[in-house]
Amino acid sequence: MPAKGNPEKGSRYHVRNRNREKYNLEALLTSNPELANHLKPNIKGEDSVDLSNPDAVKVLNQAILNHYYGITNWNFPKEYLSPSVPLRADYIHFMADLLCEHNFGKIPTGDIITCYDIGIGASCILPLIGVVDYNWNFIGADIDEKVIESASNIVESNTALKGKITCKLQENPKDAFYGIIDRDEKIDVSICSCFSSDEGTKFISNILRESKKFAQNFYWFSIVVSNKIMAKNICISLARFKPTQIKTIPIGSGTKANQIVAWTFLSKVDQTTWKISRWNKK
Repeated sequence: MPAKGNPEKGSRYHVRNRNREKYNLEALLTSNPELANHLKPNIKGEDSVDLSNPDAVKVLNQAILNHYYGITNWNFPKEYLSPSVPLRADYIHFMADLLCEHNFGKIPTGDIITCYDIGIGASCILPLIGVVDYNWNFIGADIDEKVIESASNIVESNTALKGKITCKLQENPKDAFYGIIDRDEKIDVSICSCFSSDEGTKFISNILRESKKFAQNFYWFSIVVSNKIMAKNICISLARFKPTQIKTIPIGSGTKANQIVAWTFLSKVDQTTWKISRWNKK
């Protein structure tokens, strides 16, 4: 069984996270020499990236994705924020662990897994990591045409991502699954990042409500939020839709740890049928 669960001692990230250890700054500078323009001494007098500067964060992430993930072209319009690569990677790794728990102790990889990213973002970061680390297929949706154009450009600019990520415009901003997922389509995992504590509360409610309508289309639904209180409220709201299982999974460490809430409506029989017919075909 692959390593899973809590981060290793001394690291705040998942054991399979490529960035669980301190960055190799020299290697990152080789990957992206522009990073040298964004260094400043830390309190120990060592070179460090100025994380208070959004431009520096983006250049750092470009170097990280190039060096650790082999992504050579990662760019998007300046008005969109650059996400934390290690934190988003942890979301993917913990969802892989969840699949592992329901697949006889083996992470299902390759084309047998399809994930749906609700709000793919201009950076296409979650699908990118999922493709590189597990070779999964992704559908990503967003209500912003410019976001879809940006994510599509990232996919087409990197050979490893081509044919693995489909970007779709969600024309109704109130919908999460309608308009994107066909009624006879089977998706293994849905993911959605809502890290800001007051971000998209109404939209989260829409996701919960619509997930019941697509109960047989997905094995796992999930959302990641910024704190335990939000996760608890989601679990309370979910209860009225009667999922067969709800799980909360902490990401990171300390009092500010983010939380994944995952749920499924499949019965034990349906779960067994799903994993045998989709993940363990002879």
